[in-house]
Amino acid sequence: MGRNTRKRRMPLATKIVAGAAALTVGGGGLVWANFYASAHEDHSGHNRTRSAAAQVATIDCPDIGQKIRDVPDRARGEVDGELATMDSQITNAYQRLATTRRAQAGDAQFVQNTILGPLKDRRKAIIDRIQLEINRAGGKADDNLDELAACQGRPSDQMQNGDGQNGDGQNGDGQMDDGQDQGGNDDNGNGVAGPVADDFVDINDVQPNTRDSRNGLAADGDGGSTGTFTTDCGVNENNLFNSDNLIAAPGVDNGAHHTHDYVGNQDNDAFSSDEDLANADTSCQNQGDKSTYYWPVLRLQDGTQEFDAGDQGGGAEGNIGKILKPAEAQIKFVGSRQGDVVAMPKFLRVITGDAKSFTNGDANANTSWSCSGFEDRQVTDKYPLCPDGSQVLRTVNFQSCWDGQNIDSANHRDHMAFVQEDGSCANGFQAVPQLQIRLAYDIPAPTVENGQVQNPYAVDSFPEQLHKPITDHNDFINVMDEDLMNEVVDCINRGEDCQ
Repeated sequence: MGRNTRKRRMPLATKIVAGAAALTVGGGGLVWANFYASAHEDHSGHNRTRSAAAQVATIDCPDIGQKIRDVPDRARGEVDGELATMDSQITNAYQRLATTRRAQAGDAQFVQNTILGPLKDRRKAIIDRIQLEINRAGGKADDNLDELAACQGRPSDQMQNGDGQNGDGQNGDGQMDDGQDQGGNDDNGNGVAGPVADDFVDINDVQPNTRDSRNGLAADGDGGSTGTFTTDCGVNENNLFNSDNLIAAPGVDNGAHHTHDYVGNQDNDAFSSDEDLANADTSCQNQGDKSTYYWPVLRLQDGTQEFDAGDQGGGAEGNIGKILKPAEAQIKFVGSRQGDVVAMPKFLRVITGDAKSFTNGDANANTSWSCSGFEDRQVTDKYPLCPDGSQVLRTVNFQSCWDGQNIDSANHRDHMAFVQEDGSCANGFQAVPQLQIRLAYDIPAPTVENGQVQNPYAVDSFPEQLHKPITDHNDFINVMDEDLMNEVVDCINRGEDCQ
């Protein structure tokens, strides 16, 4: 399945951002400034706490992309483009939400009438086009997709003690506590919504060995393939950044609405074809590995003016502060607990985690956060506060069961699956080498005082996801040459540790 190259861009790090609006700590020049300020002002004479609780914190829309199944190959490009337009609609609606707080305080129906209602109509028009494109290409569109057009506003008081969707004890953003009702605001003084104090946890307060590890540690047992293959691709020393997503939004500029780090393949943007990827340079020491590995950047919200401070995907969409490169990026492939693995097909695409987990729920959330020296304590919905000398760790184990046929699927998930509890693959899927990525960062622990966090770090996110740690995710496209992939498989199946 090749991708057409419609235009080419230079990496964002090579652009000269001239005349960009300055990003000022405190919110000057940002649409996200003073996110809740009007919620704390008493313009109407109503009780401040009651009017604040009525404020809508973010927009929650059903994820159409995860519901679509039967999309013929020749319609996937058009459908992906329509879904990317839907993402932009949500971003624009969130911007409208964040900049009309005073009007919302004076009109209980403002959000529904001027934001959510028109958004539903626009989403309905796109759903109709998606259904038409699928049917024209010979597929059978789901007639019930129209039921997913409506979005909801999520009030901040609903998110104080849990987000109401996950059902697993995940905490919400705690945005409207008593201290903040006394006139504070929830942008930590930096002009963007999130992260907030409740998004952080002292690693010493995390119970050991409590996170579900079903998604695979290294293989064990006599029947398994116990080898490993490690590929060293650096930590993005070449400063390859962009806010595209070649897997989920091919051909769409700024399809991710947040900035990614890239290691491995050096020709990775929304417009890269499979041929482009195959002919590209690589940052991997083994030149046979031209795979692309990418993840949203971490930023320290310290007022630093990054190169993308005025860009979409960067500061213009609430992703602000100093980009933090990993001190180390360990990329490793491991085997199966139940037997041998088979080769991955070239250009296999895999997404793990969910960039929209805060509103979608945690069904696809996968990344673990921890601290070096505390690896037995893993959290998915919190950023860890690590002691001095301990690094912040982001680890993820990818799906390792492949359907044996497809390098992608309509929702970019169905062609891959996690192992079952016993380590085997279900539904006739085949075990392939499991990709594991471990990123280590040197980050000073933020200070949490009086319900606010100072100089927080946060993962880049879609604006409406409020920089929640549960939205972390990773992406991979296999562009190893055939000889190297066979070497990886042989090494793992022989039980050796190779690189």
